[in-house]
Amino acid sequence: MTGTLFGIGVGPGDPELMTLKARRVLGTVPVLAFPAPLEGEGMARAIAAPHVPAGKVEIAIRMAFRPERDDAEAAYDAAAAAIAGHLEAGRDVAVLCEGDPLFFGSFIYLLARLGPRFPVEVVPGIASPMAASALLARPLATLDDSVAIVPATRAEADIERLLALADSAVILKVGRHLPKVRRVLARLGLEHGAVVVERAGLDGQRVLDLDAASAGGVSYFSLILVHRRGTARP
Repeated sequence: MTGTLFGIGVGPGDPELMTLKARRVLGTVPVLAFPAPLEGEGMARAIAAPHVPAGKVEIAIRMAFRPERDDAEAAYDAAAAAIAGHLEAGRDVAVLCEGDPLFFGSFIYLLARLGPRFPVEVVPGIASPMAASALLARPLATLDDSVAIVPATRAEADIERLLALADSAVILKVGRHLPKVRRVLARLGLEHGAVVVERAGLDGQRVLDLDAASAGGVSYFSLILVHRRGTARP
């Protein structure tokens, strides 16, 4: 029998937001894999650290995380080959993923490579929009509200078109794209009440209005919550 490939959502940053199931699986699988920079541990591994027993075989999926993603395909190919070796030998492998494995998750790229060949189980995690909403005690939506999830990396016209159709929105991966996003929010009359959350659940967490965020800049790990009525309906 082959091993099972687990996609483990470790949540947005706070180790206490990991699920009981994620913790149970991490206690039993012999092999862990996780995305990591060219040097260092990697965010997903750092989040999971309090729940990882000693003695695991670890596969760091190392890449530069450049916007061009020019080394990502080779990194995932190499990781898939290493993971396949363990699965073929009957060893389960858990792939750690920030947030949720299937919500912009790095696990998706390994799932595409390995899913057709091996059993797969996905353990969902708390994604950053839910963590930011909880931090602000601000509903994302109620009743028949529509919610747009929009990467700030999209073209300006795309962002405007998507936001124009929704009652509320979560704009992800803000970073250097903040000026572009702010122009769109201004044109749509959505600047008022928009809130920037940076590094939700991580060290250095910040909650900012658009003026403060624009003045000092924000990192890639930032998102904006916005609702046409300022807040969701009771």
